[in-house]
Amino acid sequence: MNNELVPMEDTQPLDSEMQLDILEPQPNHIELPPNNAEQQPTKRRKKKSIVWEHFTIETVGAGCRRACCKQCKQSFAYSTGSKVAGTSHLKRHIAKGTCPVVLRNQEKNQLSPYSAPSKMSTFSDTPKRRYRTASVPLISFDADRCRHEIARMIIMHDYPLHMVEHPGFVAFVQNLQPRFDMVSFNTVQGDCVATYLREKQSIQKVIEGMPGRVCLTLDLWSSSRTIGYMFVSGQFIDSDWKMHRKLLNVIMEPYPESDTAFSHSVAACLSDWSMDGKLFSVTINQALSDASVDNLRALLSVKNPLVLDGQLLVGNCLARSLSSIVQDALASVGGIVKKVRDSVKYVKTSESREEKFIELKQQLQVPSSKNLAIDDQTQWNTTYEMLLAASELKEVFSCLDTSDPDYKDAPSVEDWKQIETLCTYLKPLFDTANLLTTAATPTTNTFFHEAWKIQLELARAAASEDPFVSSLTKFMQEKFDKYWKSCCFILAIAVVMDPRFKMKLVEFSFSKIYGEEAASYVKVVDEGIHELFLEYVALPLPLTPAYAEEANGASIKPEDPQGMGISSNGLGLTDFD
Repeated sequence: MNNELVPMEDTQPLDSEMQLDILEPQPNHIELPPNNAEQQPTKRRKKKSIVWEHFTIETVGAGCRRACCKQCKQSFAYSTGSKVAGTSHLKRHIAKGTCPVVLRNQEKNQLSPYSAPSKMSTFSDTPKRRYRTASVPLISFDADRCRHEIARMIIMHDYPLHMVEHPGFVAFVQNLQPRFDMVSFNTVQGDCVATYLREKQSIQKVIEGMPGRVCLTLDLWSSSRTIGYMFVSGQFIDSDWKMHRKLLNVIMEPYPESDTAFSHSVAACLSDWSMDGKLFSVTINQALSDASVDNLRALLSVKNPLVLDGQLLVGNCLARSLSSIVQDALASVGGIVKKVRDSVKYVKTSESREEKFIELKQQLQVPSSKNLAIDDQTQWNTTYEMLLAASELKEVFSCLDTSDPDYKDAPSVEDWKQIETLCTYLKPLFDTANLLTTAATPTTNTFFHEAWKIQLELARAAASEDPFVSSLTKFMQEKFDKYWKSCCFILAIAVVMDPRFKMKLVEFSFSKIYGEEAASYVKVVDEGIHELFLEYVALPLPLTPAYAEEANGASIKPEDPQGMGISSNGLGLTDFD
């Protein structure tokens, strides 16, 4: 074991001092001062190791001696009885820069913070066995790399550029690395722009090699000065079949309410990235006027005339549509939602009240495993989860006033009934929203399953004889119907591309939604998919390498007979099965 841990230069015969310790019979040997020559034992060989220029040996007990650093006065094991620790760990203390005094001296002499002192160059110049130590890796100071990391940090976290001139941040950086000259506002601004240009160039190369087309999403943000900023994102698939989603442009629109604001931003983005002829579809995250829609369709017809003559314009984003519908539904029963929220706040804002609530729940043996949580009113999913948990614990709230007389204004039985009804019809919207926020990128054919089920359920609920259910879901169905009408064509084309469904699911779902009129809607999709096919056949696009290789020699695998087990994939299409 010792032969593995001690380097070769330390596995030498014990010096005379160590030999005397082992041979002399008395255990309490004490090292005498040098000027006491008449009492010293036999003459000892002078220590040759350079370590002893930095350490002294001190006896701390019977047969126990420790090496003490002359610089920082820290002591290390040296010998205990006949066992000798050697000098390797002493060398590391000096050579590896773990001695705090040596570190300070290095800073004064402007040496590298991880370099060894000049007297210890013997250790670093000769190759030898590596030690398993937890020391900091040897990294030289690089001012340019530090500047790059500051710019990267500001970009990643949206920090203000003036941050580099804040006294607290400047002091913090100086304490981390005194040799770094802090950059100014103008310098870091230039570094951020340079980083942007480098990243843009790399994305430009990916787009140039893109075998297909790009789908754009537009999102308009307004400022307090009524100036609009259009965020243009692009989604595309590269030659390796990897999906990319990039924020391509932020375009200032002085007149965001104009009918040409969106079409201008699309044209500017295509020109900036040299993507003329590569546009596939455009998705807008808000409602537009008819004139704005016409302008966008005209632009699509010009930029990609070979792809359904500009029909691939998605007027509404599914996530935004869901959010708008849920917010309106919550507002329609705002008074009851506030009662529930106040009740949850009453319990959650006091530890003693929460303990009483839990005790009462156990006494009543309420089976719910959900925990109460106060919602964030800017995120409707948290409001839904709060209402769902509270409705499952309604029995506890109903009896809470018996054990806590301060609890008042509890929701009534009718209130809880309406909350349960609300949660029932919000659940499919909540599940769909969760699908949109998964780590994997959901594809359009998945949206079709969710969208047609929501459309069908809301249409059935709106025709309910229950006046509350009908009034609650009627306007929800009307708003979702706008999304469905603007997007069902694109969603249907995507689901036809899924070999598990092809046209069968479109025919099945349309028959549920449209009844006797389903045939006309199915015909539109059928004609659109054939037209799209013929246009793609005429396009002079080469096959991607992976697909070309597969088409030239690979055998086609037979279809999995279980492939139509749709319900097992969590799509909930048991009726279709």
